[in-house]
Order: sequence, then C-alpha cells, then structure tokens
Amino acid sequence: MRGDPVYAAPVRRDTPSVGAPHGSLTEVELTWIEGRLEQWIRFGRIASERILSRSTKVIAFRPGATFAFVRWTSNDYGTVHSSIAIATAVAADAPYATLAFVRPGADLLLRIDGWPKVQQVLLAIDAVEATGIEACDAAPDHWRHVGNRLAAGMPFRPYGPDRHAAWLRRRAIEA
Repeated sequence: MRGDPVYAAPVRRDTPSVGAPHGSLTEVELTWIEGRLEQWIRFGRIASERILSRSTKVIAFRPGATFAFVRWTSNDYGTVHSSIAIATAVAADAPYATLAFVRPGADLLLRIDGWPKVQQVLLAIDAVEATGIEACDAAPDHWRHVGNRLAAGMPFRPYGPDRHAAWLRRRAIEA
C-alpha cells in the first residue's frame, strides 16, 4: 500500500543541488517514519535536496515545476490520514495557496483526501505515464479535471497524446 514502488516512483532531477538559489524555490519537507508518517513525491523535477536527518529531508522545485506530494499517517488502529496534492511551484512574487509542509506555497491543481481516492489519483498518474508522457508535463487543466471529477464521484477523461499535443500548442500560443 504505502510507499510501494508503484506509487513512490523515482523523480527526475533538473540539476545538481549545489548552487541552487533557494530564495526563488518552493520547498517541500518530507518525513518518512516507516508505518507511521510517510510523505513522498510521486512525480516532479527536483531542483535541490537537503537532508536534515535520517527521516527528514527538504526538496525544492523551480517556479513552474509541477509535482505530486503524497502524505500518509497512521496510528495503532490504522490509517489516520492520507492525501495527495498536485501543485505547481510559483515564482517569489506570484500568488499561491498554502499547503502543509510546502514553503511558501504553490498553485494547487488537485487535492484529494482519503486513501481510496488517493489511489485513484495514483492510477491516473500511472495512466498518463503509460502513454509515454511524464506526469509533470501533463496539462495543469487535466489535474484540475481529475480532482473535480473525483470530488464529485464521477469518472474522469483519460489524458493521451492528442490532449497533450493540444496542450503544447495552446501553451506555445500563450507564450
């Protein structure tokens, strides 16, 4: 369940952590206490990483980078909380939403609570990656769509090469 290799896929690093300007980066604090508190990044291009202790590290993303942040907590009786957030790191002067363990905050594309729905989002991520598209490159509107449809208890549309090509064309026109 938690932390399976299927869900905790390796993330891509943009550049080495040496010399990254931390003032413009969005930082995410990750803690891993096996079977109690597990936080991980499902996808995203990491700009830098700092290890604070054996169980805690801080990773950072450049403005515009999209990432998925998964949190899972349990006690002696079972799962207490599970959530996933897909967000985009923002520039220093841009507006943002606050999110626990994310400093200063990010543009929130999707936030889902509850393990059954978190699993559905993880499957949606897997489906995007199965098409050969990196989940962090998918259209932000797709992640909003997935979050809205899951919140309403409805199925979401799949994301494929055609939708991705349309997103890339739209982004090129807007630039």
